[in-house]
Amino acid sequence: MNPLLKVQESHKNGLLPDKIYHTITERFPIVLAGIARIEKASGINFPIAYIEPSIILSHSHSLTDLGILFARTTPVVTADRLEVIIQITAPLVAFGLKGTIHAILAHEFLHYLELMRRISKMEILSDEISGNLFESAYSDATRLFDPRAVFDDKTLLLHITKKFPEGFRDYKLEDKVVKFWIEKNLPTIKITMDRNIVKIPSEILAKTTINPKLESQLEAVAQKMFKLRKKKLY
Repeated sequence: MNPLLKVQESHKNGLLPDKIYHTITERFPIVLAGIARIEKASGINFPIAYIEPSIILSHSHSLTDLGILFARTTPVVTADRLEVIIQITAPLVAFGLKGTIHAILAHEFLHYLELMRRISKMEILSDEISGNLFESAYSDATRLFDPRAVFDDKTLLLHITKKFPEGFRDYKLEDKVVKFWIEKNLPTIKITMDRNIVKIPSEILAKTTINPKLESQLEAVAQKMFKLRKKKLY
């Protein structure tokens, strides 16, 4: 798929101004470079990804917690087939620093690997629902592969460690998004935390098969994880 297709359509329909559109397209090579970097550092192919021409705001039902989602890893069911795609928001591409963009891509890649592992083990029939952003960030961190078991890139690992100690925060980026995107009334998607889940029919899961090469790579990562935990304990 053309990863910029939805951005192009939004610009054509007048939802994205020329300046923002050109900024996104001019900075898109940073995303491509990040994907290539992640593939080289992990030895694993990056999944389908596209640029979402909106910012995604998530909040609790009480509206006391509000967070910005710059990217999401989502399973999609199409024609009785399960695909896992990574949704990258346009404001991240437009305003994010190179290190930030690559760190978020790497973080979502870890989500992808964990999701594929759970699919292969049939462990994705149900998922917990977190009612607030702090709980969601904690849950997010506890079910991912250790990046050290996945990436052979010290700089990339440093970016991930700095950006995701307890959920992603980048105040300068968030300020830019508020000032140059949200306050300009550019496309925005609002969701509650309990809507940030996808229910997959069991019959679709039963039909889903994992590429044998990817399954072998996931097993190798799991073995590295085991060694890292064992080393930490002893």
